[in-house]
Amino acid sequence: MDTPTPVADLVARLPRGTSTVRYRGGRWAVTVSEHAGGRSLKVWAEQLGGTAFVSANVYLAASGEAFRPCEMPAERVLAFLRGWEPL
Repeated sequence: MDTPTPVADLVARLPRGTSTVRYRGGRWAVTVSEHAGGRSLKVWAEQLGGTAFVSANVYLAASGEAFRPCEMPAERVLAFLRGWEPL
């Protein structure tokens, strides 16, 4: 049985700032911004030329992480974080 990858590790794969990636055959613009000295991360991704998007906040504390998708199922965000590829 595979151990799930922590969300913080998935987000750490993304470059900070704005970049373009590939996901499910399409191009996506992704922005990762850090707040509170890197203890809070905001992820926003939108399909270029489409209407799909994902959005979430990740809070990092000594006691662990808190993953908060923004008004969408967690699995939708996690699928993106696991499946995107660099261009």
